[in-house]
Amino acid sequence: QVQLVESGGGLMQAGGSLRLSCAASGRTFSSYAMGWFRQAPGKEREPVATINWSGRNIYHADSVKGRFTISRDNAKNTVYLQMNSLKPDDTAVYYCAAYRSGWPNEIDYWGQGTQVTVSS
Repeated sequence: QVQLVESGGGLMQAGGSLRLSCAASGRTFSSYAMGWFRQAPGKEREPVATINWSGRNIYHADSVKGRFTISRDNAKNTVYLQMNSLKPDDTAVYYCAAYRSGWPNEIDYWGQGTQVTVSS
């Protein structure tokens, strides 16, 4: 069992930066790939970024490429999402996810979500 707790969301003006953190419980964190999803009001949840267990394989969605960066620290059981040059379209609830394989449709564990609001 893995429990995920996100933090770092909030209100930010367009052009600003936020860093989301996702702390995972359990000793098997390093065996999971991790990812971030987001869900805006009235829209479906969409994948944002993912990172494999070692941190060597990373993917970012086109909508955030060049602005967001996913990273992980296995010693701290934490995955991060650095979000720069924020836009109002980035407003959403951001969810942390852990999975063994099958990005983005086969997620084993979800966090509760953290709200990010970007004002224009």
